[in-house]
Amino acid sequence: MESTLGFKDIIKKSVLEAGSFLQPHSLSTMIQVVEYILLGLIIGLLLYWLYRKTYAGVVYSQAFAISLAGMAVLTTAIIVTIQSNIGLSLGMVGALSIVRYRTAIKDPMDLMFLFWAVAAGIATGAGLFYIALFLSLIMGLLLFLLRHRKHVRDQMYIILVHYTGNETEYDVRRALNTMPYQIKSKTMRKEDVEMAIEVRVKRENLAFADTIRNLRDVRDVTLVQYDGDYID
Repeated sequence: MESTLGFKDIIKKSVLEAGSFLQPHSLSTMIQVVEYILLGLIIGLLLYWLYRKTYAGVVYSQAFAISLAGMAVLTTAIIVTIQSNIGLSLGMVGALSIVRYRTAIKDPMDLMFLFWAVAAGIATGAGLFYIALFLSLIMGLLLFLLRHRKHVRDQMYIILVHYTGNETEYDVRRALNTMPYQIKSKTMRKEDVEMAIEVRVKRENLAFADTIRNLRDVRDVTLVQYDGDYID
């Protein structure tokens, strides 16, 4: 008569065998673990390279790029350690749940890379290296297609104008003519006014900046290109 194990029996067996990882393993098992860790390292280095090539922010963080490679390797090691052992898995989850990360992630792309590193590490640690590799290739191709695609006729600029007088704002608006623009902020200090304007420029035509600079009551003009994120 064939007996079947219930869910409780599986849990009990796994808990009883939780100390089996302390016993010596065969050489083939050790080689397999080393292979998984090395594969995780390969995926991590690929993430590091892709992050460097596709980074489009203001200040590049070398430490964050290195942490992506380390995250993939560490996640691989964790999955290799806890797989097929429910008792050890629950203990690892409990240990990791008390960890609190207080580093703020300002760029959504950085957050995506973190999840990418964790997902690739989980797939590699589970022995599904082809999934991690295919995921990295698809995401890398997506990044190169979307982040490096140039729209010359659709560039965003922030222009900061310092001026005096009540009529100068009208002259600035007239200098922008039919260009799509939006006033982001306006700071007034007695006679001095600072105005930040978001302008959509086509074909890198920046002649409007010289027109505004030559206005009589304009003190100075600052033109900054940005990627669409503005912070007051």
